[in-house]
Amino acid sequence: MGLGWKLHGDGARIAPGEVVAPHERLSWPRTVGIGLQHIVAMFGATFLVPILTGFDPATTLFFSAIGTIGFLLITGNKLPSYLGSSFAFIAPILAATASAGQSAAIGGILATGLLLALVGVVVHFAGPRWIQAAMPPVVTGVIVALIGLNLAPVAWGSCDADGNCTGFQASPVTAVVTLASIILIQVLFRGIIGRLAILLGVVIGYAFASVRGEVDFSPVTKADWFGLPHFTAPSFDPAVLGLFLPVVLVLIAENVGHVKSVAAMTGRDYDKLTGRALFADGLATTLAGLGGGSGTTTYAENIGVMAASRVYSTAAYWVAAFGALVLSMSPKFGALINTVPQGVLGGVTTMLYGMIGILGARIWVQAKVDFSDSVNLTTAAVPLIIGIANFTWAAGDLEFGGIALGTAAALVIYHVMRAIGRWRGTATG
Repeated sequence: MGLGWKLHGDGARIAPGEVVAPHERLSWPRTVGIGLQHIVAMFGATFLVPILTGFDPATTLFFSAIGTIGFLLITGNKLPSYLGSSFAFIAPILAATASAGQSAAIGGILATGLLLALVGVVVHFAGPRWIQAAMPPVVTGVIVALIGLNLAPVAWGSCDADGNCTGFQASPVTAVVTLASIILIQVLFRGIIGRLAILLGVVIGYAFASVRGEVDFSPVTKADWFGLPHFTAPSFDPAVLGLFLPVVLVLIAENVGHVKSVAAMTGRDYDKLTGRALFADGLATTLAGLGGGSGTTTYAENIGVMAASRVYSTAAYWVAAFGALVLSMSPKFGALINTVPQGVLGGVTTMLYGMIGILGARIWVQAKVDFSDSVNLTTAAVPLIIGIANFTWAAGDLEFGGIALGTAAALVIYHVMRAIGRWRGTATG
């Protein structure tokens, strides 16, 4: 399918029970408006990852836009999606940067992208069913959960000998105001405002911190209005690559979930596009890893916009991609994002990291995972403790942290226990 879209009805109205299909569009003014709404929806989460990890927000937004364009082209303009920063990269990036520097973390993103692209090729030719067999919901849920819970100490932060603090400890009052704002917005508002609770909470916390004198605006005044993002080349350190391998499993689950969600909402079968979607996300993450951007994934926030508007037109995503590309060309805009103070970040990450953990539990609930089954119970219990306590294991130059070890434990425990259960005749599932 080319880039031509069929006008839906008169281009102005959507009849009850109807949806605007991916190959259709509304009038261009309405399509542009929905595209801008997609930018707003992805904005907070996409920018939050580089802010938390010390990456350049403008560079991340640039590769996010390029990745979205590539995704639309590779999937034949049939699967609506925006590729934004993946939260699954936060923990490995922080760990890799602390031990080997930012360029090594970028190299880890590149390696993750290449592996995901390879998985996409395999899925395209072999079909997606083997993913479900290798990664049933109990395994997928625990991997997502431990990634969020492993980050809990980062949200609280730390203080050095000079009294310089990070996270919640940097400014508890500002952190509480930010966190309370997010919580209240979620219950006070519905629709797009409710879904943007994290972004709006950051804005309120930022304004509060500014009044308290916690924001330094000097980098913003010095930055140019227009210019290319700052690109950083990757380097490869075998000691940190193991930190990024579990992220591939999360990205697979997120991409497959996105394909299933769009199929359910539009009443169409997109299973045959699963391999292309994985390959496209892998390519987008690879490109980000070549220039210093955060790794990408499909975005639930934008699925929410589609569900609310009933507009699944890929035309809106082209608008969002080019809009993001334009924003990435403003160094002043990127400098402004970088001024978000630690207290605000402490408040928002307290919510965000917990939400990531609960998303894992949500996978279990939606799949009706039976925890009276000892295999499922053990598969979840042991890896969660490994991830939360951040167990580590060194093998030569390689060092594996809690996320990598927890992921490996989930896969091994599940499949070994299931195999033994079938052999002994004790399997219950």
